[in-house]
Amino acid sequence: MPDKETTRRARQDRREGKSPGTQAGEFVREEIEHIREGRHGARSTRQAIAIGLSKARRAGVDLPPPRKGSAEVRHKAEQDLQAGRKPARKVSRTRARATTEALEKEGTAAASRTALARQGKAAARKRSAADRSAAARKAARTKGAKGRSEAARKAARTRARRSG
Repeated sequence: MPDKETTRRARQDRREGKSPGTQAGEFVREEIEHIREGRHGARSTRQAIAIGLSKARRAGVDLPPPRKGSAEVRHKAEQDLQAGRKPARKVSRTRARATTEALEKEGTAAASRTALARQGKAAARKRSAADRSAAARKAARTKGAKGRSEAARKAARTRARRSG
């Protein structure tokens, strides 16, 4: 069950016209925080992300199933989307506990800064330069004037640091 604050932030992202992926990012962030707090672990960073995306779909974020990926993964994503479209059914206590106990046995290294950086870089490498550029342009459109101004200031600081 996602925190109320996470759901609120995701709804705000939707109102601001941000993509379903950005809305789902709130749930992924929550999952990473849970691992860092020690509530449970994850076998890998990808598993932590997958749990967050599943929660997002079940909470009503209209995130389509991945185009690539196994039939099993796509089927699970479809199931989660369906679950998000109808009122939530109570999960059996036994099943919920089993899931939590399994995750509690896993480590917490999956949520470390290095693990997240490695995962992000690997994901970016699979995308073309044009694809990454288009994503950046879209992000700039939804930032708003204040956000663009802050980003420009940050870029200027980075350039100054690298050249000086």
